Amino acid sequence: MPGRDFWKIYGPLIVVALIGFIWALSAMDPAPPKSIRFAAGAPGGAYYAYAERYQRLLEEQGIEVHLVDTQGSIDNLRMLEAGEVDVAIVQGGLATARDAELLRSAGGIFEEPFWVFVRADHPAQSFGELRDARLSIGAEGSGTRALALSIQQQYGGVWPEAARQSLGSTDSQAALFAGEIDAAAFAASPGAAYIQALMRSGEVRLLPFDRAEALARREEALSAVTLIRGVIDVGADIPVGDVPLVAAIAQLTVHRDIHPAIEAVLLDTAMLIHSEPSLFNKGGQFPNMTNVDLPVSKQVARYYQDGPSFLRRYFPFSVANFLDRAWVLAIPLLTLAFPLVRAAPPIYRWRVRRKIYVWYKDLRELEAQGRALPKGSARISVEKQLERLQVEVGKLEVPLSYTDDLYRLRSHIEFVKQLLVSHEPVTGVTI
Repeated sequence: MPGRDFWKIYGPLIVVALIGFIWALSAMDPAPPKSIRFAAGAPGGAYYAYAERYQRLLEEQGIEVHLVDTQGSIDNLRMLEAGEVDVAIVQGGLATARDAELLRSAGGIFEEPFWVFVRADHPAQSFGELRDARLSIGAEGSGTRALALSIQQQYGGVWPEAARQSLGSTDSQAALFAGEIDAAAFAASPGAAYIQALMRSGEVRLLPFDRAEALARREEALSAVTLIRGVIDVGADIPVGDVPLVAAIAQLTVHRDIHPAIEAVLLDTAMLIHSEPSLFNKGGQFPNMTNVDLPVSKQVARYYQDGPSFLRRYFPFSVANFLDRAWVLAIPLLTLAFPLVRAAPPIYRWRVRRKIYVWYKDLRELEAQGRALPKGSARISVEKQLERLQVEVGKLEVPLSYTDDLYRLRSHIEFVKQLLVSHEPVTGVTI
């Protein structure tokens, strides 16, 4: 196909395709942000350690993660609602109705036991017997305090102020060892330094929750767990027996407006981090949608049901995200391309043949004109016109596949020339 003809035929099609591409590009979802803010809790805590792992793994995917120090779950929820951060780990059981409107859970990621330690010489054998004890339930605004107040409510009545003291974790540990309080509650990972110290101390003992299953049934964000004998220290036999506990499910929480691609890569990262075994469960049990108290997006629900998308399984984050977004480009472009490409060859054939057939009109007119004239010099002008027509047709460029049509035209021109030389005048006759 000659270059000029190519652009005549396919040029308009390319223009239409470009217009479709520009329109689809404007309709395509925006690219995901290259950085996010992660509410990490207090440095040195379990939340912060997990946030650092997210930071490292997400940066390998090309997403910069800014860790934001906070006071804990309550602070994390407030900052998520205000849009000051994009992602946070939040203790289950703290979400309000407003939280459910603005925030979404990406799933429960680990169990956060509710530990209650009492001094060894205190007679309490269950949580309900601490109503008249000097009990610290965590600092104001902390997740520990919110969970402790909820559990106290389950045990009934209004607990006295002495049983609702607001000391922080390290202060509670120190006060417990000093005998300034009788018991202290903590919502924390078993790996927390103060939990390890308390478990190994002979001055305090861990209080079992013999009604753990009942509490878990009554509180959506709680689960019943068992601290198995010797799991803290097999050699030292810590604990010395199985201890039933209740645990809040820590959730990976995002703002409802987070970019879907960021939500997807967060889920991939959560699978890598939280599928590991812990002191309370075997590997592969987390993350999950059990015991979450915030809504989950359709994408998250689909992820837990079917796993990552085909593109996310086989391509890096940046490539998978581009291809996923490019579907919006492919659909209109393919819709345009198929009929246009199918129409192009017939249009091209018509244009090439039209170049040839348009000369037949002139040939018919010259033949009619020549045959109407007497033989001899009167037909010379017509014969010259036929010669010029032969020259012009000879300059016509057509693809090789149409050469036979071209030479057929040239032979017809020659035929008319010979006809005018030998035939008598005849009017009204055309070829």
